[in-house]
Amino acid sequence: MLSARAIRRAAQRTQLAPKFRIRYNGTVAASQQGPPPAEGSLPGLASSPLLLATRDAALRTPGLEFMDEDEPSPGGIVSGRETRKMNTYQAIRDAMSNAMQRDDSAVIFGEDVAFGGVFRCTMGLAEEFGRERVFNTPLTEQGIAGFGIGLAAMGHTAIAEIQFSDYIFPAFDQLVNEAAKIRYRSGGAFNVGKLTVRTPCMSVGHGGLYHSQSPEGYFIGAAGLKVVVPRSPIQAKGLLLASINDPNPVIFMEPKILYRSAVEQVPTSAYTLPLSSAEVLTQGADLTLLTWGTPIYTAYNAIELLKNPPPALAKHVPESIRSAKIELIDLRTIVPWDVETVIKSVSKTRRLLVLHEAGAVGGVGSEIASVVTERCFLKMEAPVRRVTGWDTPVPLVYEKFYIPDAVRVMDALVETLTY
Repeated sequence: MLSARAIRRAAQRTQLAPKFRIRYNGTVAASQQGPPPAEGSLPGLASSPLLLATRDAALRTPGLEFMDEDEPSPGGIVSGRETRKMNTYQAIRDAMSNAMQRDDSAVIFGEDVAFGGVFRCTMGLAEEFGRERVFNTPLTEQGIAGFGIGLAAMGHTAIAEIQFSDYIFPAFDQLVNEAAKIRYRSGGAFNVGKLTVRTPCMSVGHGGLYHSQSPEGYFIGAAGLKVVVPRSPIQAKGLLLASINDPNPVIFMEPKILYRSAVEQVPTSAYTLPLSSAEVLTQGADLTLLTWGTPIYTAYNAIELLKNPPPALAKHVPESIRSAKIELIDLRTIVPWDVETVIKSVSKTRRLLVLHEAGAVGGVGSEIASVVTERCFLKMEAPVRRVTGWDTPVPLVYEKFYIPDAVRVMDALVETLTY
Protein backbone atom coordinates (compact mmCIF):
# COMPACT_ATOMS: atom_id res chain seq x y z
CA MET A 1 0.00 0.00 0.00
CA LEU A 2 1.38 3.42 -1.06
CA SER A 3 2.09 6.05 1.54
CA ALA A 4 0.52 9.50 1.38
CA ARG A 5 3.90 10.99 0.40
CA ALA A 6 4.32 8.53 -2.51
CA ILE A 7 0.81 9.31 -3.73
CA ARG A 8 1.55 13.06 -3.71
CA ARG A 9 4.81 12.57 -5.65
CA ALA A 10 3.05 10.42 -8.24
CA ALA A 11 0.39 13.11 -8.65
CA GLN A 12 3.03 15.82 -9.07
CA ARG A 13 4.81 13.80 -11.77
CA THR A 14 1.52 13.31 -13.57
CA GLN A 15 0.88 17.07 -13.51
CA LEU A 16 4.42 17.99 -14.63
CA ALA A 17 4.69 15.45 -17.43
CA PRO A 18 2.74 17.52 -20.01
CA LYS A 19 4.91 20.56 -19.25
CA PHE A 20 8.10 18.55 -19.78
CA ARG A 21 6.69 17.12 -23.00
CA ILE A 22 5.87 20.62 -24.28
CA ARG A 23 9.33 21.90 -23.39
CA TYR A 24 11.02 18.84 -24.92
CA ASN A 25 8.99 19.00 -28.11
CA GLY A 26 9.67 22.73 -28.42
CA THR A 27 13.40 22.18 -27.99
CA VAL A 28 13.43 19.42 -30.60
CA ALA A 29 11.44 21.56 -33.06
CA ALA A 30 13.83 24.49 -32.57
CA SER A 31 16.86 22.26 -33.07
CA GLN A 32 15.38 20.87 -36.28
CA GLN A 33 14.86 24.39 -37.60
CA GLY A 34 18.55 25.21 -37.05
CA PRO A 35 20.11 28.07 -35.08
CA PRO A 36 19.03 31.66 -35.69
CA PRO A 37 21.18 33.61 -38.15
CA ALA A 38 24.31 35.04 -36.56
CA GLU A 39 23.50 38.56 -37.80
CA GLY A 40 19.84 38.43 -36.79
CA SER A 41 16.85 38.85 -39.07
CA LEU A 42 18.14 42.03 -40.76
CA PRO A 43 20.23 41.88 -43.95
CA GLY A 44 23.83 41.02 -43.18
CA LEU A 45 26.82 42.53 -44.89
CA ALA A 46 27.02 39.75 -47.44
CA SER A 47 23.45 40.30 -48.59
CA SER A 48 23.27 44.09 -48.31
CA PRO A 49 21.61 45.80 -51.30
CA LEU A 50 24.32 48.47 -51.04
CA LEU A 51 26.89 46.01 -52.44
CA LEU A 52 26.98 45.86 -56.24
CA ALA A 53 26.75 42.25 -57.35
CA THR A 54 26.52 42.70 -61.14
CA ARG A 55 29.01 43.84 -63.77
CA ASP A 56 26.73 46.55 -65.13
CA ALA A 57 26.03 48.07 -61.72
CA ALA A 58 29.74 48.03 -60.84
CA LEU A 59 30.80 49.73 -64.06
CA ARG A 60 28.19 52.44 -63.58
CA THR A 61 29.40 53.39 -60.09
CA PRO A 62 28.92 57.17 -59.76
CA GLY A 63 32.15 59.12 -60.23
CA LEU A 64 34.16 56.15 -61.53
CA GLU A 65 36.87 57.19 -64.01
CA PHE A 66 39.18 54.70 -65.66
CA MET A 67 42.80 55.77 -65.48
CA ASP A 68 43.57 54.75 -69.07
CA GLU A 69 40.93 57.14 -70.46
CA ASP A 70 41.63 60.80 -71.14
CA GLU A 71 37.93 61.54 -70.81
CA PRO A 72 34.98 59.62 -69.35
CA SER A 73 33.17 57.37 -71.83
CA PRO A 74 30.26 59.19 -73.53
CA GLY A 75 26.86 58.25 -72.16
CA GLY A 76 28.36 55.96 -69.56
CA ILE A 77 29.30 53.29 -72.12
CA VAL A 78 30.98 50.39 -70.33
CA SER A 79 31.52 47.93 -73.17
CA GLY A 80 34.87 46.18 -73.20
CA ARG A 81 35.41 46.53 -69.46
CA GLU A 82 35.58 43.49 -67.23
CA THR A 83 34.83 42.93 -63.56
CA ARG A 84 35.80 40.20 -61.10
CA LYS A 85 34.26 39.12 -57.82
CA MET A 86 36.44 40.48 -55.02
CA ASN A 87 36.19 41.09 -51.32
CA THR A 88 37.63 44.28 -49.85
CA TYR A 89 41.14 43.03 -49.12
CA GLN A 90 41.40 41.62 -52.66
CA ALA A 91 40.26 44.96 -54.11
CA ILE A 92 42.87 46.81 -52.04
CA ARG A 93 45.56 44.38 -53.16
CA ASP A 94 44.43 44.87 -56.77
CA ALA A 95 44.67 48.65 -56.39
CA MET A 96 48.23 48.43 -55.07
CA SER A 97 49.20 46.04 -57.86
CA ASN A 98 47.78 48.51 -60.42
CA ALA A 99 49.74 51.36 -58.79
CA MET A 100 52.99 49.36 -58.79
CA GLN A 101 52.56 48.45 -62.45
CA ARG A 102 51.94 52.05 -63.50
CA ASP A 103 54.68 53.65 -61.38
CA ASP A 104 58.18 52.17 -61.16
CA SER A 105 58.98 54.48 -58.23
CA ALA A 106 56.18 53.06 -56.06
CA VAL A 107 57.17 51.02 -53.00
CA ILE A 108 55.11 49.27 -50.32
CA PHE A 109 56.43 48.84 -46.79
CA GLY A 110 55.28 48.15 -43.25
CA GLU A 111 55.20 45.48 -40.59
CA ASP A 112 54.88 41.99 -42.17
CA VAL A 113 53.78 43.26 -45.60
CA ALA A 114 56.34 41.11 -47.45
CA PHE A 115 54.49 37.91 -46.60
CA GLY A 116 51.07 39.44 -47.17
CA GLY A 117 50.28 41.28 -43.94
CA VAL A 118 47.98 40.16 -41.14
CA PHE A 119 44.91 40.78 -43.33
CA ARG A 120 46.56 39.48 -46.56
CA CYS A 121 46.18 42.81 -48.40
CA THR A 122 49.74 42.63 -49.79
CA MET A 123 49.71 38.89 -50.48
CA GLY A 124 51.94 37.98 -53.42
CA LEU A 125 53.07 41.55 -54.14
CA ALA A 126 56.66 40.91 -53.00
CA GLU A 127 56.88 37.97 -55.41
CA GLU A 128 55.27 40.01 -58.20
CA PHE A 129 57.36 43.17 -57.86
CA GLY A 130 60.44 42.10 -55.92
CA ARG A 131 61.46 42.49 -52.29
CA GLU A 132 63.26 45.74 -52.94
CA ARG A 133 59.84 47.30 -53.70
CA VAL A 134 57.69 45.41 -51.17
CA PHE A 135 59.47 44.96 -47.86
CA ASN A 136 59.07 44.64 -44.10
CA THR A 137 60.03 47.32 -41.61
CA PRO A 138 60.87 47.16 -37.90
CA LEU A 139 57.97 47.50 -35.47
CA THR A 140 58.11 51.28 -35.27
CA GLU A 141 55.11 53.27 -36.48
CA GLN A 142 56.98 56.56 -36.06
CA GLY A 143 59.80 55.14 -38.18
CA ILE A 144 57.41 53.87 -40.86
CA ALA A 145 55.80 57.32 -41.19
CA GLY A 146 59.13 59.15 -41.12
CA PHE A 147 60.62 56.79 -43.71
CA GLY A 148 57.60 57.32 -45.95
CA ILE A 149 57.90 61.08 -45.65
CA GLY A 150 61.53 60.91 -46.70
CA LEU A 151 60.78 58.65 -49.66
CA ALA A 152 57.93 60.87 -50.85
CA ALA A 153 60.02 64.03 -50.44
CA MET A 154 62.61 62.47 -52.76
CA GLY A 155 59.99 61.71 -55.43
CA HIS A 156 59.02 58.10 -54.69
CA THR A 157 55.42 56.96 -54.40
CA ALA A 158 55.39 55.69 -50.81
CA ILE A 159 52.59 53.31 -49.79
CA ALA A 160 53.02 52.66 -46.06
CA GLU A 161 51.04 50.32 -43.85
CA ILE A 162 50.35 50.82 -40.15
CA GLN A 163 49.24 47.36 -39.07
CA PHE A 164 46.31 48.63 -36.95
CA SER A 165 45.03 52.20 -36.74
CA ASP A 166 45.09 51.80 -32.95
CA TYR A 167 48.90 52.00 -33.23
CA ILE A 168 49.03 55.08 -35.46
CA PHE A 169 49.55 57.34 -32.43
CA PRO A 170 53.35 56.92 -32.23
CA ALA A 171 53.37 58.22 -35.83
CA PHE A 172 51.11 61.17 -34.97
CA ASP A 173 53.91 63.71 -34.74
CA GLN A 174 55.42 62.66 -38.07
CA LEU A 175 52.04 62.78 -39.82
CA VAL A 176 50.60 65.96 -38.27
CA ASN A 177 53.76 68.04 -37.80
CA GLU A 178 55.80 66.88 -40.79
CA ALA A 179 53.72 65.30 -43.57
CA ALA A 180 50.85 67.77 -43.22
CA LYS A 181 53.06 70.87 -43.03
CA ILE A 182 56.12 70.27 -45.18
CA ARG A 183 54.74 71.95 -48.31
CA TYR A 184 53.75 75.06 -46.34
CA ARG A 185 56.94 75.03 -44.27
CA SER A 186 59.17 74.89 -47.37
CA GLY A 187 57.21 77.46 -49.36
CA GLY A 188 56.33 74.80 -51.91
CA ALA A 189 59.94 73.68 -52.45
CA PHE A 190 59.15 70.25 -50.98
CA ASN A 191 56.03 68.15 -50.56
CA VAL A 192 55.09 64.62 -49.60
CA GLY A 193 51.98 64.34 -51.73
CA LYS A 194 53.14 60.91 -52.89
CA LEU A 195 52.70 59.47 -49.38
CA THR A 196 49.73 57.21 -48.66
CA VAL A 197 49.40 55.55 -45.26
CA ARG A 198 47.06 52.55 -45.19
CA THR A 199 45.71 51.30 -41.87
CA PRO A 200 42.89 48.94 -40.76
CA CYS A 201 40.31 50.60 -38.51
CA MET A 202 36.96 50.19 -36.75
CA SER A 203 35.56 47.27 -34.80
CA VAL A 204 35.44 43.54 -35.45
CA GLY A 205 33.26 42.62 -32.47
CA HIS A 206 36.09 41.28 -30.32
CA GLY A 207 39.08 43.55 -30.88
CA GLY A 208 38.80 45.46 -27.63
CA LEU A 209 40.64 48.58 -26.63
CA TYR A 210 43.72 48.06 -28.86
CA HIS A 211 42.25 46.59 -32.06
CA SER A 212 38.81 48.17 -32.58
CA GLN A 213 39.35 51.92 -32.38
CA SER A 214 38.24 54.54 -34.92
CA PRO A 215 40.86 57.31 -34.70
CA GLU A 216 39.83 59.35 -37.75
CA GLY A 217 38.62 62.20 -35.55
CA TYR A 218 42.12 62.85 -34.20
CA PHE A 219 43.19 64.12 -37.65
CA ILE A 220 40.26 66.45 -38.38
CA GLY A 221 42.27 69.54 -37.42
CA ALA A 222 45.42 68.52 -39.33
CA ALA A 223 45.33 70.87 -42.32
CA GLY A 224 47.40 69.35 -45.13
CA LEU A 225 46.32 65.74 -44.61
CA LYS A 226 43.44 63.86 -46.19
CA VAL A 227 41.63 61.02 -44.41
CA VAL A 228 39.58 58.51 -46.41
CA VAL A 229 37.37 55.60 -45.25
CA PRO A 230 35.81 53.28 -47.91
CA ARG A 231 32.67 51.18 -47.41
CA SER A 232 33.08 48.38 -49.98
CA PRO A 233 35.46 46.69 -52.45
CA ILE A 234 34.61 48.98 -55.40
CA GLN A 235 34.98 52.04 -53.21
CA ALA A 236 38.20 50.75 -51.64
CA LYS A 237 39.97 50.20 -54.96
CA GLY A 238 38.86 53.48 -56.55
CA LEU A 239 39.48 55.63 -53.48
CA LEU A 240 42.86 54.01 -52.76
CA LEU A 241 44.10 54.65 -56.32
CA ALA A 242 42.79 58.22 -56.07
CA SER A 243 44.64 58.60 -52.74
CA ILE A 244 47.90 57.27 -54.20
CA ASN A 245 47.61 59.71 -57.11
CA ASP A 246 46.47 62.69 -55.05
CA PRO A 247 49.05 65.50 -54.62
CA ASN A 248 48.53 65.47 -50.84
CA PRO A 249 49.47 62.93 -48.16
CA VAL A 250 46.52 60.66 -47.42
CA ILE A 251 45.66 58.42 -44.47
CA PHE A 252 43.56 55.61 -45.91
CA MET A 253 41.60 53.84 -43.16
CA GLU A 254 40.18 50.43 -44.06
CA PRO A 255 37.30 49.02 -41.93
CA LYS A 256 38.76 45.64 -41.09
CA ILE A 257 35.48 43.77 -40.70
CA LEU A 258 34.79 44.53 -44.38
CA TYR A 259 38.00 42.87 -45.60
CA ARG A 260 36.22 39.55 -46.14
CA SER A 261 32.55 40.19 -45.44
CA ALA A 262 31.95 42.79 -48.19
CA VAL A 263 32.03 41.30 -51.71
CA GLU A 264 31.29 43.00 -55.04
CA GLN A 265 31.97 42.77 -58.73
CA VAL A 266 35.00 45.07 -59.08
CA PRO A 267 36.34 46.47 -62.38
CA THR A 268 39.70 44.88 -63.16
CA SER A 269 41.10 47.99 -64.86
CA ALA A 270 42.65 50.80 -62.83
CA TYR A 271 40.11 53.50 -61.93
CA THR A 272 39.60 56.28 -59.41
CA LEU A 273 36.70 57.65 -57.40
CA PRO A 274 36.62 61.31 -56.31
CA LEU A 275 38.09 62.33 -52.96
CA SER A 276 36.34 64.90 -50.74
CA SER A 277 33.07 63.96 -52.43
CA ALA A 278 30.27 62.35 -50.43
CA GLU A 279 27.92 59.92 -52.15
CA VAL A 280 24.14 60.00 -51.70
CA LEU A 281 23.13 56.33 -51.49
CA THR A 282 19.38 56.77 -51.01
CA GLN A 283 17.39 59.90 -51.77
CA GLY A 284 15.14 61.31 -49.07
CA ALA A 285 13.19 64.36 -48.01
CA ASP A 286 12.61 63.97 -44.26
CA LEU A 287 15.99 63.30 -42.62
CA THR A 288 19.66 63.07 -43.58
CA LEU A 289 21.57 60.12 -42.14
CA LEU A 290 25.32 60.67 -42.54
CA THR A 291 28.02 58.09 -41.85
CA TRP A 292 31.04 56.27 -43.33
CA GLY A 293 32.72 52.87 -43.36
CA THR A 294 31.08 49.89 -41.63
CA PRO A 295 28.22 51.92 -40.04
CA ILE A 296 26.83 52.47 -43.55
CA TYR A 297 25.29 49.00 -43.29
CA THR A 298 24.02 49.62 -39.77
CA ALA A 299 22.36 52.81 -41.03
CA TYR A 300 20.69 50.99 -43.92
CA ASN A 301 19.33 48.34 -41.55
CA ALA A 302 18.04 51.02 -39.19
CA ILE A 303 16.11 52.60 -42.06
CA GLU A 304 14.58 49.21 -42.85
CA LEU A 305 13.65 48.76 -39.17
CA LEU A 306 11.93 52.14 -39.23
CA LYS A 307 9.87 51.12 -42.26
CA ASN A 308 8.94 47.65 -40.99
CA PRO A 309 9.59 47.32 -37.26
CA PRO A 310 9.30 43.79 -35.83
CA PRO A 311 6.50 43.17 -33.32
CA ALA A 312 8.80 43.70 -30.34
CA LEU A 313 9.68 47.22 -31.55
CA ALA A 314 6.48 48.22 -33.33
CA LYS A 315 4.98 49.98 -30.32
CA HIS A 316 8.00 52.32 -30.25
CA VAL A 317 7.65 53.41 -33.89
CA PRO A 318 4.64 55.63 -34.62
CA GLU A 319 2.78 54.74 -37.80
CA SER A 320 3.06 58.36 -38.92
CA ILE A 321 6.85 58.19 -39.41
CA ARG A 322 7.25 54.70 -40.88
CA SER A 323 6.95 56.13 -44.38
CA ALA A 324 9.57 58.83 -43.74
CA LYS A 325 12.08 59.23 -46.57
CA ILE A 326 15.62 59.02 -45.21
CA GLU A 327 18.55 60.34 -47.25
CA LEU A 328 21.56 58.10 -46.57
CA ILE A 329 24.96 59.65 -47.33
CA ASP A 330 28.40 58.02 -47.29
CA LEU A 331 30.88 60.77 -46.41
CA ARG A 332 33.89 58.71 -47.71
CA THR A 333 36.49 61.46 -47.22
CA ILE A 334 36.57 62.57 -43.60
CA VAL A 335 39.25 65.25 -43.99
CA PRO A 336 38.47 67.54 -45.76
CA TRP A 337 34.81 66.52 -45.77
CA ASP A 338 32.24 67.42 -48.42
CA VAL A 339 30.47 70.31 -46.70
CA GLU A 340 28.39 71.36 -49.69
CA THR A 341 26.75 67.97 -50.30
CA VAL A 342 25.83 67.66 -46.63
CA ILE A 343 24.49 71.22 -46.39
CA LYS A 344 22.45 70.75 -49.57
CA SER A 345 20.91 67.58 -48.16
CA VAL A 346 20.13 69.01 -44.72
CA SER A 347 18.65 72.15 -46.27
CA LYS A 348 16.20 69.83 -48.01
CA THR A 349 15.45 67.35 -45.20
CA ARG A 350 15.72 69.82 -42.26
CA ARG A 351 17.05 67.07 -39.95
CA LEU A 352 20.46 65.44 -39.52
CA LEU A 353 21.68 62.32 -37.75
CA VAL A 354 25.43 61.59 -37.75
CA LEU A 355 26.56 58.03 -37.01
CA HIS A 356 30.10 56.85 -36.21
CA GLU A 357 31.82 54.19 -34.12
CA ALA A 358 34.21 56.52 -32.30
CA GLY A 359 33.09 58.17 -29.06
CA ALA A 360 31.01 61.35 -29.12
CA VAL A 361 33.42 63.76 -27.41
CA GLY A 362 35.82 65.19 -29.98
CA GLY A 363 34.43 62.94 -32.70
CA VAL A 364 33.95 63.87 -36.35
CA GLY A 365 30.24 64.19 -35.67
CA SER A 366 30.90 67.16 -33.39
CA GLU A 367 32.55 69.14 -36.18
CA ILE A 368 29.84 68.21 -38.68
CA ALA A 369 27.08 69.15 -36.22
CA SER A 370 28.75 72.52 -35.58
CA VAL A 371 29.06 73.43 -39.26
CA VAL A 372 25.53 72.27 -40.10
CA THR A 373 24.08 74.24 -37.20
CA GLU A 374 25.93 77.38 -38.32
CA ARG A 375 24.72 77.03 -41.90
CA CYS A 376 21.22 75.58 -41.46
CA PHE A 377 20.00 76.65 -38.01
CA LEU A 378 16.92 78.55 -39.20
CA LYS A 379 15.88 75.66 -41.46
CA MET A 380 16.22 72.89 -38.89
CA GLU A 381 13.15 71.20 -37.39
CA ALA A 382 15.17 69.23 -34.82
CA PRO A 383 18.61 69.45 -33.21
CA VAL A 384 21.43 67.59 -34.94
CA ARG A 385 21.54 64.11 -33.42
CA ARG A 386 24.70 62.01 -32.98
CA VAL A 387 24.76 58.24 -32.49
CA THR A 388 28.26 57.11 -31.53
CA GLY A 389 30.31 54.74 -29.46
CA TRP A 390 30.41 55.45 -25.75
CA ASP A 391 33.10 57.69 -24.30
CA THR A 392 35.07 54.80 -22.82
CA PRO A 393 37.83 52.57 -24.14
CA VAL A 394 36.39 49.96 -26.50
CA PRO A 395 35.51 47.11 -24.09
CA LEU A 396 36.47 43.57 -25.07
CA VAL A 397 33.57 41.37 -23.94
CA TYR A 398 31.10 44.27 -24.18
CA GLU A 399 32.17 45.51 -27.62
CA LYS A 400 28.79 44.60 -29.10
CA PHE A 401 27.16 47.04 -26.68
CA TYR A 402 29.73 49.76 -27.40
CA ILE A 403 29.28 49.89 -31.17
CA PRO A 404 26.04 51.56 -32.34
CA ASP A 405 23.62 48.98 -33.68
CA ALA A 406 20.52 49.27 -35.87
CA VAL A 407 18.14 49.52 -32.90
CA ARG A 408 20.05 52.45 -31.36
CA VAL A 409 20.07 54.22 -34.73
CA MET A 410 16.38 53.52 -35.31
CA ASP A 411 15.57 54.92 -31.87
CA ALA A 412 17.47 58.12 -32.74
CA LEU A 413 15.61 58.34 -36.05
CA VAL A 414 12.28 58.10 -34.21
CA GLU A 415 13.28 60.78 -31.68
CA THR A 416 14.49 63.15 -34.41
CA LEU A 417 11.49 62.64 -36.67
CA THR A 418 9.04 63.20 -33.79
CA TYR A 419 10.87 66.11 -32.16
